[in-house]
Amino acid sequence: MSKLGDLGARLHRGEVGYDFIGNRKIWYGLSILITITAIVALAVRGLNMGIEFQGGAVFTTPKSEVSVSQAQEYAEEASGHDAIVQQLGNGSLRIQVGGLDTAQSDQVRTELAKDLNVPEDKIAAELVGPSWGEQIATKAWTGLGIFMILVVIYLAIAFEWRMAIAALIALIHDLTITVGIYSLVGFEVTVGTVIGLLTILGYSLYDTVVVFDSLKEQTKDITKQTRFTYSELANRSINGTLVRSINTTVVALLPVAGLLFIGGGVLGAGMLNDISLSLFVGLAAGAYSSIFIATPLVADLKEREPAIRALKKRIMAKRAGEAAKGESYDGSDDRSDDNEIAVVGPRASRRGRSSGQRG
Repeated sequence: MSKLGDLGARLHRGEVGYDFIGNRKIWYGLSILITITAIVALAVRGLNMGIEFQGGAVFTTPKSEVSVSQAQEYAEEASGHDAIVQQLGNGSLRIQVGGLDTAQSDQVRTELAKDLNVPEDKIAAELVGPSWGEQIATKAWTGLGIFMILVVIYLAIAFEWRMAIAALIALIHDLTITVGIYSLVGFEVTVGTVIGLLTILGYSLYDTVVVFDSLKEQTKDITKQTRFTYSELANRSINGTLVRSINTTVVALLPVAGLLFIGGGVLGAGMLNDISLSLFVGLAAGAYSSIFIATPLVADLKEREPAIRALKKRIMAKRAGEAAKGESYDGSDDRSDDNEIAVVGPRASRRGRSSGQRG
C-alpha cells in the first residue's frame, strides 16, 4: 500500500487525525478575511466586464507580424476606447473594443487594416450589443437562484436543515472568493466566466455532501452513547474522508490546469481560458470550504441543541471523573467493539475487552 493510501486508511480508522473542528475559529477568521478582501476589491475595482456585457466590436485579424502591444496601441488610437488584444494559436489577433456602434466599427476596421498591413476584407468584425449581455446576466442570476433553492431543499430532506444552511454558506463563500479574485487580478468577465461559475457549484457541493454523509452515519443515535461529542464525530468524519477529498480535487484540478495554462496561456484559446480560470479557482475554494467551513458550521449549529449540549456535559463530567480517579480516558462504553480505535482530540488509544476499564 502506498504511503498516501496507508495514511488514508489510518485517518478513516481514527488512528491519526487533525483537529479541524477544534481550530475552526482560525478557519473562520481566515475565510472572513478573504471574503472581506474580495468584497472590498469588488467595491473599489469592480469587475472587468467583457464586451458581451458592455457592448462593442470584436475584430479577428489574419496572421500578422505586429505584436500584441502594438496592435493594442493601434486599436486604441483608431477607436478612442480601451482595447483588449489576444494572440490566438494560429498567430492571428483577436481585438476587442468596447462602446462602438456599426459606423464606428467599420471605421476602426479600415484603420486597423492599414496599420496592420492586411486586407480589410480579411478582418472579421462582429458587433455585440449590451442588451445581449444583460439577458445572459439575467438568466445566470435566475439559474443561480433556482440552483440555490433546490440545493437547500434537497439537503434539508436528505440530511437536515442545519447541513443545508452550512452548505449554502459554503457555496456563497466559494462564489465570493472566485469573483473577488477576478476583480483583484483584473481578469475579464465573459460568458465563459459565467458558465464556469455556474459549473463550480456542483463541484463545490460534492466534497461537502461526502463529508455530510459520513457525519450522518457517525452521529446516528448519538445521544445513546457517552464516548464522543458531536464535534468530535464531525472531526472524525472530516479526517475519514480527507484523503478522498484531496484525491478527487487534485484529479479534477489537473485537467482544468491543463486547459488554463496550456490551452489558454500557450494556445491563446480565449473562451477556454475564461472557463478554466473560474473552474480552477472555484474547485480549490470548494475543497477548502467543504473541510474548513461547512462541517465546522454544522457542528456549531448542532451543539446549540439542548440534547447535544446535555450529551456534551455528560461526556465532560465522565471524563472529569475518570481524571479525578487517576484513570486515563479510553473512550469505552456499551457501544464499544473489540479492538476499536477511540479518538478524542489529538490522541488515540487501542483497547479490547481485556482492558478491564469501563466508563
